[in-house]
This record gives sequence, structure tokens and C-alpha cells, in this order.
Amino acid sequence: MAVTDWEAFIAQTDGRMAEVRKGAPDAAKGFGMLAAGAMKAGAIDAKTKELIALAIGITARCDGCLAYHARAAAKLGATRQEILEVVGVAMYMGGGPSMIYGAEALAAFDGLSEGA
Repeated sequence: MAVTDWEAFIAQTDGRMAEVRKGAPDAAKGFGMLAAGAMKAGAIDAKTKELIALAIGITARCDGCLAYHARAAAKLGATRQEILEVVGVAMYMGGGPSMIYGAEALAAFDGLSEGA
């Protein structure tokens, strides 16, 4: 799927995830706690963790991961050059599919960083 409106994609995904949270509240709560604990700044700062998550989203070919982690990286002050370097590392680790999703991650960052 080629997403062109990342804000609309996030809004749609938020709605779908609300249904999951309603239908599986314990699992959703556990996932939320896991996310909060994993992304909390510690020895690695929050922006770096978002860049790592974005790289994993690229190699996993996860559009939702691209959207949420690109938006979070933008809000934490990531630069376009940092995103391009993340794409390069993901391409190295994931080959051709990561190059395609790296381009999508850059598009997500470009589309979502304007309002960050």
C-alpha cells in the first residue's frame, strides 16, 4: 500500500486501534505499558529510540510503524538527514524491500514533520 496522506492514515489507524483496545483491553493495556517502558529515555534518549523503531518498521514493512515513529521522531527534533541515514542502515540490514519502505518512511517523515 502506498500511503499518500500520512495524517489521514494515522487517523484511520487510531480508529481501528480503538476497536482493538475496546475488544481486547487487557492485551492493549499490556502493549501500551510495554511501549511506554521501552521508549522511555534512559541510557538511550527518546529520539534515538524512535529512530531505531523507525528502522525496524522499515525492515518489517509496517506502514503503521512508519507513520507513528516518523511522527514521533519529528516531534523529538529528528532531521531529514537523520531519517535518510536510518533508511541507509535499514537498507543495509534489509536489502531491496527496506529500500522501498525506506522511501515510504521518508515520505511519512516529510508528510508528518511539517506540523511537529
